[in-house]
Amino acid sequence: MLSLAVAMALGVTTTARAAEFMTHHVRDAVRQGTAKQVGDLPAHQLMSLDVVLPVGDQAGLDQFVASVTDPTSISYRDYLTPAQFTVVYGPSQHDYNAVVQYLVRNGFMVTGGSRDGMDVQVVGPVSAVESAFNVKMHTYQHPTENRVFYSPDREPSTSLAIPLWHVSGLNNYSIPHPMLVKKSDYAREHGISPEAVVSHATTGSGPSASFLGSDMRAAYYGGSALTGAGQNLGLFEFEGTDLADLTTYYKNVGQTNNVPVTLLSTDGTSTSCVDSRAGGSCDDTEQTLDMTQALGMAPGLASLTVYVGSTDTAILSSMTTHSPLPKTIGCSWGWTPADPSTLNPYWEKMAAQGQSFFAASGDSSTWSRRNEAWPADAAYVIGVGGTDLTTASAGGAWKSETAWVDSGGGISPDKIAIPSWQAASGVINSSNKGSTTYRNGPDVAANANFTFYVCADQTTCTANDYGGTSFAAPMWAAFAALANQQAAASGGSAVGFFDPTIYAQNESGGKLTSAYTADFHDITSGKSGTYSAVTGYDLVTGWGSPKAALISALVP
Repeated sequence: MLSLAVAMALGVTTTARAAEFMTHHVRDAVRQGTAKQVGDLPAHQLMSLDVVLPVGDQAGLDQFVASVTDPTSISYRDYLTPAQFTVVYGPSQHDYNAVVQYLVRNGFMVTGGSRDGMDVQVVGPVSAVESAFNVKMHTYQHPTENRVFYSPDREPSTSLAIPLWHVSGLNNYSIPHPMLVKKSDYAREHGISPEAVVSHATTGSGPSASFLGSDMRAAYYGGSALTGAGQNLGLFEFEGTDLADLTTYYKNVGQTNNVPVTLLSTDGTSTSCVDSRAGGSCDDTEQTLDMTQALGMAPGLASLTVYVGSTDTAILSSMTTHSPLPKTIGCSWGWTPADPSTLNPYWEKMAAQGQSFFAASGDSSTWSRRNEAWPADAAYVIGVGGTDLTTASAGGAWKSETAWVDSGGGISPDKIAIPSWQAASGVINSSNKGSTTYRNGPDVAANANFTFYVCADQTTCTANDYGGTSFAAPMWAAFAALANQQAAASGGSAVGFFDPTIYAQNESGGKLTSAYTADFHDITSGKSGTYSAVTGYDLVTGWGSPKAALISALVP
């Protein structure tokens, strides 16, 4: 209830000391000296930064999010609007104005951001960065990649009388990468021929029996009543796209897309993506397949918005404030954060506003420090693993499913504490070999094998050439949109962050429930790296892939 949220917020002030940032920015390689300094960033070079303010009442927000996502709470799914969130938990207008004035006074030009989004986007020379944040911007040899990166030499600070949360854009140590795999690359890495990668004939309705987005709808939903009507879906992207590729896909498969697609730059990043063969240097394979998988599962969406940005905070700031608000979101990118807590305010804001964020769990098998899980191992993110799906016929029903051999999963390498819903009795056991201390992943799964039809880069489309959990994440985002459509029709609220709901529904008193059998395809065969698919929850496919009945289970 809003009144409860307001009551939680009264009388609470931040305890952090002035001039401090509440997150860290300097990578271990810089702090520990394992990355050799090779130079300095030129003083006149322009930098684009996103300065994030902290929430006004962290303890109150934690309590509210726990309540609004708890199926046993009287506040269950009594969400806030973005405007209400700002009033209760956002930074004060005074603090926001003070930050803007400080940045302008130090030589920056404000280019975006908002109080509702808790951020101020700015552009300024390196000299302004060094002056405003009391750092020196150096260049370093990357310890594991053949490239040079830039970074501050120390943690930033300011002369402001208020603390700040984070500054995105101060280093480029980790370059975000899409969670897709090309079959030829996979074969080369494993020393096998591409023809040996997929050992069975696929059963899709696309060219060469490849799967289309509509095939995933037939396999996992199988109905016609729900199409995502009235729902707004968002895709999280670090690069833009060329919508001509989406047009080519639909033309080639003899289908029509009736959903309006909007490309939205969240921070001035170009929304265009032209392949090198056409004079550019951008690959829109990920971006296009995200759209085809989302639109295939929910072909009647009110809108699909592709949020494009250069920093994670800028993208999430827009996703939590844009109108119409995307209630379901798919993310098929992975990166390594300087501080895993950086995005916590946005994850919790999404949960408070009834938004579901699905992240691909990765395509390199078991999670580790070198095989990053982020952001699928974040506590308030729904991690999506991969399976190998077979259908009964072209465009037909689900037939069988095993674990995909490279599905990302395991124990959080970011040492995210195990959330309460995952710590419930019976979820983690000797069979799945999960952790009782740290977050385990993924939560759910869907098809990720090399069995899809893909059009991209303004060139010839491919069949059965790409795979990855990046296909599964937008599928799940669209499946949640179907549930939200049903909820809206019955006067209910969006399903939002539903991990606490499905964990409680699937396991009770240490035993699997009949609801679990009705709602999920339990993947019990196959393995990926250290872990195997087992009965119930596992660290390869989570709870498994969805059945149509899950929609009604999510909409009480």
